[in-house]
Amino acid sequence: MTYLLVMLAVVLMGISVTVVAKQWKAVVQREQEADLLARGIEIQTALAVYSAQQKKGRVVPGEIYPLTLEELTKQPNPALRKAYKDPITRDDWEYVRDLNTGRIKGVRSKSKAEPFKQHNFPPDVRHFEGVTSYYLWVFQYPNASTPQAPPAQPATPGQPTTQGQPTTQGQTTTQGQPTTQGQPSSP
Repeated sequence: MTYLLVMLAVVLMGISVTVVAKQWKAVVQREQEADLLARGIEIQTALAVYSAQQKKGRVVPGEIYPLTLEELTKQPNPALRKAYKDPITRDDWEYVRDLNTGRIKGVRSKSKAEPFKQHNFPPDVRHFEGVTSYYLWVFQYPNASTPQAPPAQPATPGQPTTQGQPTTQGQTTTQGQPTTQGQPSSP
């Protein structure tokens, strides 16, 4: 009889340790996820600040991106406190590169794990709503949550044009279509 009670106690302790381990794993993943969001948004903001600093006083089409994350941390006006690692994998980020220049326009986690957070994202990353993998959380500038200015429409001075109406050259003005953001590129 004592032997059965000892075996039952061992089985119950094993089950309880398994439950606690699963709960602990979820707690750790939630903390890593919160760090991923905070660091990703910080890098995304730093990319915007870096581009604005580089373009200051110059007329440059498009954005200017760094070659490395470390470039964002350089003095005299660092845009980023430090070049963070990916909190989920504890390794380097996967870079999202500008197709024209090959420079870093964003980062993403290499993890394909499913995030706990699926809704109620901060405004800077509200486009993550319903995304089912950390890998699909792309922190870049500009991104799908960043309002984009419509492209300049050609017009003859003194003649206003209306959306979809012909201009004096016989061209029709149209609103630009949104581009696909966050497509991975080869590093």
